[in-house]
Order: sequence, then C-alpha cells, then structure tokens
Amino acid sequence: MKLTLTAKLKLCHSREQKTLLDQVTLAYRDALNYTSQKAFEMEKTSNAAKIQKEVYATLRQRFKLGAQMACSVPRYVGATYKTLWTKVKQSQVARELNPKARRYKGLDNAPKFVSRTLSYQYQRDYSFKKGQQVSIMTLQGRLVLAYEGQAKHLESITNGAEMGTGKLWYNKAKKQYYLLVPLTIDLPDPDPSTHKQVVGVDVGMRYFATASSTSGKTLFKSGKATLRKAERFAKARKSLQQKGTRSAMRRLVMLSGRERRFIADTNSSLAAQILKTFPQAFIGVEALTGIRDRIERRSRPNSSEKQRKANRRRTRWSYAELLGFLAYKAPLRGSMVVKVDAHYTSQTCPRCGHCSRGNRPEKGLMFGCESCGYQLHADLVGARNVGLRALLVRQDWASTGCLSCIPDVSDIETKVERLKRYSELRWSPDASQRL
Repeated sequence: MKLTLTAKLKLCHSREQKTLLDQVTLAYRDALNYTSQKAFEMEKTSNAAKIQKEVYATLRQRFKLGAQMACSVPRYVGATYKTLWTKVKQSQVARELNPKARRYKGLDNAPKFVSRTLSYQYQRDYSFKKGQQVSIMTLQGRLVLAYEGQAKHLESITNGAEMGTGKLWYNKAKKQYYLLVPLTIDLPDPDPSTHKQVVGVDVGMRYFATASSTSGKTLFKSGKATLRKAERFAKARKSLQQKGTRSAMRRLVMLSGRERRFIADTNSSLAAQILKTFPQAFIGVEALTGIRDRIERRSRPNSSEKQRKANRRRTRWSYAELLGFLAYKAPLRGSMVVKVDAHYTSQTCPRCGHCSRGNRPEKGLMFGCESCGYQLHADLVGARNVGLRALLVRQDWASTGCLSCIPDVSDIETKVERLKRYSELRWSPDASQRL
C-alpha cells in the first residue's frame, strides 16, 4: 500500500532571500483574493477552466506570476468554491429535515484568503538539487536554498520518493519560511493476520479517549485538565473581543493560533499514546460525521448560562482531528484504523446485548444494564462495543477478503441489518480471544 506523508522542510534563507519570498507569497495571496472576487461575480462558479480563462492574463501582467502559478491560482479558488458549494448543499438537506438547522453562510460573500501560502508544482515550480538544496520559483526567477528537516524525510527525498504539489508556508511568529512536501512511501499491504489485537476507541468530553482491547487492556485519557486550559483561552478571547481595540484584535489573532496549536498538539500526542499502548492493532473508531448537527442544541436569547457553557464545551474540541491523526500514524506503526457505526454504543450492554437509554441514567459516568445488572464505566462500555464492531469487520475481512462487507441493500435496510448483527455481539475476554 502507498501512504502519503508531509515533510516539513525549514528553508535556510538570508534577509535578502526572505524579501524575494515575501514578494511572491504576497503576490500569490493578492492573486487568490482577486480571483475569488471574480469567481464570486461569475455566479460563484467553481469551474477552474472558466475562471482561468477570465483571469489568466491579469495574473500574469498585474501580479507578475509565472505561467504555472497563474494556472494554480484558478484551480485553488475553484476547489475552494467547490468545497463551499458542497457545504451549502449539505446545509439545504439538513434544513429540509430540520427547519431549525443553521443556514450555511460561507458563500454569502467572496471567500477571502489571508494566509501567505502558495502552491508549487513539483519539477515546475520547485525541484531538489544535490547537497540538500531546493530550487523554488519567485517573481525574480529561481532561488536555490538549503533546507533542514527530519532525518526520515530527508532520507526519503534522497532516495527519490514520489512527490506531489508542495506548499510554501510562512510562520509569522518565527519569521521563517517552510516548504511542505507530500512524500508517497510504500508500505506492506495490510492483512488480518498481521494485527495481533482488536481495539475500540470511544471519544467524549469527560474523557477525550477511552480505548479497550478485546483482551481487557484499557487506556483512559481524562480531558479535565486540558479543558480547563482551553477554558482560559475562551475567557481571554471573550475579554479581548469586548475590548475591541486594534491591539486587542492583534492579540486575538495570536491567541487563536496558540489555541489551535495547543489542540493539535494534544490530539497528536494522544494518538501516539494510543498506538504505543496497543501496538500492531486493528483499531475501531466511531464514524462521527455530522454528530454536532445531531446533538448540539442552539443557544437562544433565553438560554441559561449552563446551556451556553455546555454548547461551548461541545464545539471546542476537534474529535475529527484526533481520529485523523490516529488513522495517519497507524500504518507507520503496523496498525490499522477502521470506522464503525456509532449508533447506541453507550446504551448497549456488551454482556447481554440489551439496548436502552435507561442503561445510562442521566447520561452519567456509570452504565447499569436494566436487564442483567452489568455495571461499568460508561465510556469503557462504549469502547468495548466499538471494539466488538471492529472485531466483526475484521472477521468479515478474513472470511471474504473485503475490508468492508456491507449488505447490498438500501441505506435504511443496511443500518437495520448491521444493528441486528451488533445486537448479537457479546463481550468476554476469553471468547474474544478465540473469535
């Protein structure tokens, strides 16, 4: 199998060379905003070819971009509009099902690009040279710079790894440019026999992640201390927004970047901890797409402070990022991540299969089965149910050779069929070892 990694290469540039990089990144950003406005005026089109025909000459003459970069700008803007149109359509579908759902406003105005990041086509806008140097395009021609990076990334580049479109990225805090290069590497094809254990991962607010293997090994990651620190970011942001001065706005931008990096670092560290605790594992995670739309309550003018605080806590943490880090890192450590249904994982008894909201009174920390009396930590129950469903996927994979074995029926019937199979699952360390 092939896996794409992103190599972050630090460019060793002088003050004069940085000036050249500043010119091209600022020109590229201005070109993106100009093209975005033109696409907005063209009925918010996402057709890259149509946009390019309209703006190509201007990008070359007014912004002094090279031919390849003048082609990259319309493609980037077209892809952005395509993504926004997808969100608009998803919002329309959600509003048809629930009239109180929020309307997506991303296309009310032309998208504005702020980051000083530009795309470089490999072997056209950038290429690697001997002596750990890279040649990149600027408005004044080619610029050859030395670079630094992680040893494994440097080795892949030296060995001629397959590369794609890179990005020149500017770190404003460090006043430093980086080249982000996608590297495609070859890994052994996954096989059911190579994964020695099956693990289920449940995510939540009280505990960011609860992991449990079929052999009974568990991992809890409490979110109490982390959310307390995130709450301080929220209070500082509220204070700066109320102040409203220019210096407060500058500070707000810096604080936003710091909060984003804090969340990303926590998620990355947690993903690495899970993979280290459960090596060579077949890991099941919940498919949480659209979960916020299903559970989040809208704040109203008469909402209590408790309700508003609960909404803020729900929206603060990025669980998709955590699961993304887990899926990204897993193949590099001999593991594999699959998504399974999240329906009723916290309401189903893993011992007898009884499913009821009453099994988890008031959505508390303890799970108590109304049928068999089985009691356990609620998040651990969720992790075990996710693990059992992952085990079922692994069994289907081993018997059919297909990683995803789904009945050939409609969506509703598919869900009913899968839930019926899940209701037959039972958790037992000894039994799970033999399955």
